[in-house]
Amino acid sequence: MLNDIKIVDFTNYIPGPFATLRLAELGAEVVKIEAPGGDPARNTGHGYVFSAHNRGKKSIVIDLKQTEGKMLALDLLAEADVVVESFRPGVMEKLGLGYEAVKKHNPGIVYCSVTGYGAKGEMSSLGSHDLNYMSLSGALAQLKDSTGRPVHPTHTFSDYIGGLAASERILAGLVARGKTGEGSYHCLSIADSMASLMANHVLIGKETGYQHGVSVLNGTVIGYGIYETKNGRYVSLGALEPKFWDNFCQGVGRTDWQPAHYSRPEESNPVYVELVQLFKSKSLSEWAEFGMKVDCCLTPVLEAGELSDYPYWKEKSFILPEGQIKMHGDLPTRKGLTPPEKGEQTEEVLKEWLGLENRVNKYS
Repeated sequence: MLNDIKIVDFTNYIPGPFATLRLAELGAEVVKIEAPGGDPARNTGHGYVFSAHNRGKKSIVIDLKQTEGKMLALDLLAEADVVVESFRPGVMEKLGLGYEAVKKHNPGIVYCSVTGYGAKGEMSSLGSHDLNYMSLSGALAQLKDSTGRPVHPTHTFSDYIGGLAASERILAGLVARGKTGEGSYHCLSIADSMASLMANHVLIGKETGYQHGVSVLNGTVIGYGIYETKNGRYVSLGALEPKFWDNFCQGVGRTDWQPAHYSRPEESNPVYVELVQLFKSKSLSEWAEFGMKVDCCLTPVLEAGELSDYPYWKEKSFILPEGQIKMHGDLPTRKGLTPPEKGEQTEEVLKEWLGLENRVNKYS
């Protein structure tokens, strides 16, 4: 869908690379500009962080601290459809590669800056990471243990939400350009993107004072919750609508539980106590099989390493043999795409985009 779209990517770590990975999987040609030291993600998590988000891209090394490197980058941007950068606000302008400078050479450019807190405001110049965006957005306060202490996530939700939002804005920019012929500038805030997920919580909090969103989704009814199995694993029961709860009750032979659908998961509730015991009477695999046969919104809580063998993901080949994960499950897998070595395609890109040859060392 994005064949012939050229993207120049100055981003590092997760949010920006995740955004451009999603676009690469849609067919775009993504040229990743790396400093001589490379994307720091190459050295994060034994290099897995880089490998997970940069397959199918081309890497070119340019030293933007050198005048010749800056000029080369500007030449590449003049040929691009999209540029994505994740420096702190003002850095690209100081380099002479900000939107206004690039627009003079390429009026149709779709330019996206991925920032923590936007380009303006009291916090715009501050450094932050996923955990900061999670906490500031109010999302982290929704993940608490029984003592009320926020739980440290083992997933960087904000990074990925920010990347999704960035890809959305880039695609919107490309659509607008297709209609008007004009490029556009987009300053994406990861904090803003994460806070946008709090729509229910903020409105409900304002109107009622309740700070945890839709109460029926928060483990306050027995038909919608997480239950432990016989082997110490867990399943999620999402039988929110009566039809699904009725299917579940019929499936386990306890139609007498149907009136207790929205009762509370408390020890004083005899149906809840029996339900807990029932789930502990069978293993995770047995409940997973039950959930596949009975339409009651019952699924296993899978570990990361179990996805590749679970029927739903297996039939889509969603987890690739090398351990990578697809971005778009309904699209065919692009073959032979691996993360690039640092600067691996420098000569190729300079030749194909600018007609330059044998210039690898001059700009890196």
